[in-house]
Amino acid sequence: MIRLLVHLAALPFCLTELPQNSVHQTPTALIKHAGEVVVMNCSHSNTNFDMIQWYKQSAGKNDMVLVGYVRFTSLVVEDQFKDTYSVSGNGGSLAGLHIPTLRGSEDSAVYFCAASKAQCCTNPDVCDKNPH
Repeated sequence: MIRLLVHLAALPFCLTELPQNSVHQTPTALIKHAGEVVVMNCSHSNTNFDMIQWYKQSAGKNDMVLVGYVRFTSLVVEDQFKDTYSVSGNGGSLAGLHIPTLRGSEDSAVYFCAASKAQCCTNPDVCDKNPH
């Protein structure tokens, strides 16, 4: 039986508006077996923020990939993750990331949540969903 480590870390985006400890992610770490259900939660208390994003950093990788986000009642999962992940919440204060059936090493990663004020992008060519 494979054991997977799913590590979680909160990632505040706007440090000038949100103290670093104001974004909370639970649980802080998980060890699960393939086939099990995983539910991660993220919350914040900044009333200026209306969006929570979920990022995945796979083992041995430096980059984080946007899995999905919650903005008000809009629940969005990126195309490459739609068959594996789902999101829930309101974005204004809480969001969840769900893995209904944990796969093998594909899902073993560090998952970050981040809170921010949503910004609309009118030119998709200049929008970058993944932080550098």
